[in-house]
Amino acid sequence: SPDEGWQVYTSAQAPDGKCLCTAVIPVQGTCSRDLRSHQLRQLMEKVQNISQSMEVLDLRTYRDLQYVRNTESLMKGLDSRLKVAAESQKSLNAKSFQELKDKMTELLPLLPVLDQYKSDTRLIVHLKEEVRNLSGNLLAIQEEMGAYDYEELQQRVLMLEARLHACMQKLGCGKLTGVSNPITIRASGSRFGSWMTDTMTPSADSRVWYMDGYYKGRRVLEFRTLNDFVTGQNFVQHLLPHPWAGTGHVVFNGSLYYNKYQSNIAVKYHFRSRSVLVQRSLAGAGYNNTFPYSWGGFSDIDFMVDESGLWAVYTTNQNAGNIVVSRVDPQTLEVLRSWDTGYPKRSAGESFMICGTLYVTNSHLAGAKIYFAYYTNTSSYEYTDIPFHNQYSHISMLDYNPRERVLYTWNNGHQVIYNVTLFHVIKTSGEL
Repeated sequence: SPDEGWQVYTSAQAPDGKCLCTAVIPVQGTCSRDLRSHQLRQLMEKVQNISQSMEVLDLRTYRDLQYVRNTESLMKGLDSRLKVAAESQKSLNAKSFQELKDKMTELLPLLPVLDQYKSDTRLIVHLKEEVRNLSGNLLAIQEEMGAYDYEELQQRVLMLEARLHACMQKLGCGKLTGVSNPITIRASGSRFGSWMTDTMTPSADSRVWYMDGYYKGRRVLEFRTLNDFVTGQNFVQHLLPHPWAGTGHVVFNGSLYYNKYQSNIAVKYHFRSRSVLVQRSLAGAGYNNTFPYSWGGFSDIDFMVDESGLWAVYTTNQNAGNIVVSRVDPQTLEVLRSWDTGYPKRSAGESFMICGTLYVTNSHLAGAKIYFAYYTNTSSYEYTDIPFHNQYSHISMLDYNPRERVLYTWNNGHQVIYNVTLFHVIKTSGEL
């Protein structure tokens, strides 16, 4: 459904005979359950609740009606006695007659009650028949939907989702061709900061981490779900042993990777054990606003994760302030390999990695676009022209999450996400 965030593109055939298509996954990478089966389940539950309520009402009405019928007999007996007394007043003295008349007066209000109970009884019989008819209709609808009950339908949806995500993993590495309009998740915090979800854990783990400010901060908030983050509730606090610098942090497989304040030291902090597992210096990397992005903010060192692992983006004096991209071992923080992109870091607004390619924006202000791409697999680059809407005019954090296929952004005190469009080639044999 378009309401779920899908963007569908018609497939086409390339000159060499290959079938080409583009896929964009919905926000947060989840599909809603089958709407018809969900509505059917809700209707069935309503019918069941109504039926139970009707049974209770029927039992109560039956009991009360018996009481009223007994009262009706008493009332008729008194009425007959009163008539006899009226015809032969000699059999009753004045006192007895008045007592009988008072008793009859007390019983008179029961007459409309009796009529109401009779009416309610007819209504209950009618409603019970309507419920039976509705139940039959719903069963017929369920049979038309297929020979599966709700639980089986739900399992089928889950299996299809698993196949979808497996397919998306194979489709993961493509060339960035477009960025969607921004989706504002929340407005909170100061002008600068970072927020993220884990880039590696299973989709069932939807925790959100939030780090307000760009230097000397130590307070990390962990929200249980995205909805909790939106409402600002159900969170725990982590107090880092070392303060951070910049906004280039990333959560990868349960650990936070960040730049230690006033140093070029990379720190790996494990959330579950609440401890630093390892820290290591990035040799020669500038820090303390020596080589930041154009917006400043101690953004000298920027950690990223894409489909192929952990990266660090920074620069050194040796390469004259141009951006260096380094593959980093997530266990030891050792630099495995580095590439000099030739792009001056101070001219970049922000950058992010997708499928081993570094994409760089030309500004952090309104009107920015993705201007430069460096391909680590071929050690080559090209200038690009991919616009994206900088809604709040000051981006201080921009990161790609390969698990969810979205860009996370901190934009002038707003937490924003973007869907990305990647170009893929699919073989006509059906194998990706």
